[in-house]
Amino acid sequence: MIAPLLLSLLPMLATAPTIEKDNDAPRPNLVVIFTDDLGYGDLSCYGHPTIATPNLDRMAAEGQRWTQFYVGASVCTPSRAALMTGRLPIRSGMCNTRRRVLFPDSAGGLPASEITLAEALKDLGYATAMVGKWHLGHLAEFLPTNHGFDSYYGIPYSNDMDRVASAPEGRVAITEPEIEYFNVPLLQDTRIIERPTDQRTLTRRYTEQSLRFIRDHAQGDQPFFLYLAHSMPHVPLFRSEAFVDASRRGLYGDVIEEIDWSVGQILDTIRELGIAEETLVVFTSDNGPWLTYDQQGGSAGLLRNGKGSTWEGGMREPFLAWWPGTIPTGQVVPDLGSTMDLLPTAVRLAGGEPPSDRVLDGVDLRPALFGAGPSPRDSMFYYRGTELYAVRLGPYKAHFITQEPYGRDTNRIEHDPPLLFHLEHDPSERFDVSADHPEVLATIQALADAHRASVEPVPNQLEARITAD
Repeated sequence: MIAPLLLSLLPMLATAPTIEKDNDAPRPNLVVIFTDDLGYGDLSCYGHPTIATPNLDRMAAEGQRWTQFYVGASVCTPSRAALMTGRLPIRSGMCNTRRRVLFPDSAGGLPASEITLAEALKDLGYATAMVGKWHLGHLAEFLPTNHGFDSYYGIPYSNDMDRVASAPEGRVAITEPEIEYFNVPLLQDTRIIERPTDQRTLTRRYTEQSLRFIRDHAQGDQPFFLYLAHSMPHVPLFRSEAFVDASRRGLYGDVIEEIDWSVGQILDTIRELGIAEETLVVFTSDNGPWLTYDQQGGSAGLLRNGKGSTWEGGMREPFLAWWPGTIPTGQVVPDLGSTMDLLPTAVRLAGGEPPSDRVLDGVDLRPALFGAGPSPRDSMFYYRGTELYAVRLGPYKAHFITQEPYGRDTNRIEHDPPLLFHLEHDPSERFDVSADHPEVLATIQALADAHRASVEPVPNQLEARITAD
């Protein structure tokens, strides 16, 4: 029955079960590896037949592979805000129905009032570094070094932005790209060190920067947090010379296989330095595949739709967790989890308490990570921009509104009664069972109403644009 799952209509963190931490236990290092536009079906350990990901497969075999893990939004900026804050982006103003992400002419960014994962861990004594795509504000006040990171190396927004006027019109510039078509800056902290960025070498350079940080902080008493956010497989697709034509899947597969190589470098270095048993590494992505780019986009596997949509393919992602000696090996976890859960989980692992002065949408995943019990998460809210389109509770998902994915923004349909799918019986969302379960719809409607009542209006950060002097 669905009713026992609805323990409270208030945010879950207040009632989520926790595991007591041994105060004498060492605080783990944390590495979060985040890709861009990776689909649920793009890794061989998630069923892809022609993309080889041996390092991620080994990570899954030595740790956990989650099958029902979600992001906070189906496009870049709001999803990354959810990861960093443990909060749905509607609470921070980091989502918008019309301007769905931040652009080079955006004047807004992640507000200083938000507490990021980096700030929370830095306050607990961690060394912090961010490498890769940020996309939470490119002006100096919004950059990673003003949100808790000691250092930053990467691009401030998506790799298809800053397209130059001389680039070919239409999709050709993206599907047949040259470095010079996109005047994207590469930053070291707040300083531009390269423009345009040579995107062919970005994955390799991100990896080198990450390995340098890990080696520099492996032997001291200070734990570290590394956030490695790859710019790809977001289009335009680039890979280094060593990975040209390396994959049976073509260019897209080459890009994924280079990311897999990068993960192998990270894990091998952690093993070689002798810190594997004190380091938690997780791997996931920001949203589903950009399907409108055909063979240069990925696959959501058996899930419906992709990037930009609130169908499962837009917001359910691969998630791997690796921590030798602590996380059970070879475990497949069917429980619900979310990127928003990383903040409260990591803070508690570090011996701290998550912020109590604001609504958090994340829960403490330690019971499930340690194999000690189920995940405390039993629901998910699916936003498109600032509108709540769908809600999941237990195995059931109700769609109040449906719409085509990013790039095909048509056919917005409001459903009364809502569509209802049993996601464990029907992960592809093909069979509407709303007529059979009116009581489930009523329970989910009550949850949605309570959630909306918990959202307080805040300034929208994606609407403001830089004005010319």
